[in-house]
Amino acid sequence: MSLTLLTGFLLVMLLTYVVPGPDFAIVLRYATRSRRAGRLAAAGVLTGVCLHATAAALGLSALLAKSATAFMVVKVVGAAYLLFLGAQALWSSRRGAPRSAPAPVEDGTRDRRAFVQGFLTNASNPKAMLFFVSLLPQFISDGMPVLPQTLLLGLITVAFGIVWWGLFVVLADRIRGFLGRPAVRRVLDRVTGVAFIGLGIRLLRTPAAAAT
Repeated sequence: MSLTLLTGFLLVMLLTYVVPGPDFAIVLRYATRSRRAGRLAAAGVLTGVCLHATAAALGLSALLAKSATAFMVVKVVGAAYLLFLGAQALWSSRRGAPRSAPAPVEDGTRDRRAFVQGFLTNASNPKAMLFFVSLLPQFISDGMPVLPQTLLLGLITVAFGIVWWGLFVVLADRIRGFLGRPAVRRVLDRVTGVAFIGLGIRLLRTPAAAAT
């Protein structure tokens, strides 16, 4: 892989991570609760990225992308999950009383939930799948084995994500005192809830032609 292709790919990675989406919303929601929860949500997201990268390297994502029925199923499941997260956030915003400190067992449950929701948010997003199917081939050098290059680009994507989400969680944790105020918490829940619902509706409107 040439240096030009690698540089171009890194620039695309930067734009992809900076632009807010479902991953951004779910990590932000947990990062404002605790640094550990934010990191676990980010770890879940990156696990989903690993899944998509591996599937793309093995050609599974390409097969799904060419099947209108499979794409529709994945799209509906992903949209339904985003709508669920949106409704959950909006419901949380209705709780006027400040939340009491959870017990250790509840902390563990919340941490597991952060990882699972981060993973499902990314893994059930067909746009993440299409990202690898449509983008990665543009940065593959001709005359060289495709599989090693695809895996390398996948590893770069994950490594970039580790750095980005690590910095993101630290920043969110620094202002957690402000974001943790009940009034601010309610506004943030409402904003993320509306964002999840909007992303779910947008995902439902993604045409099947996008998979070809």
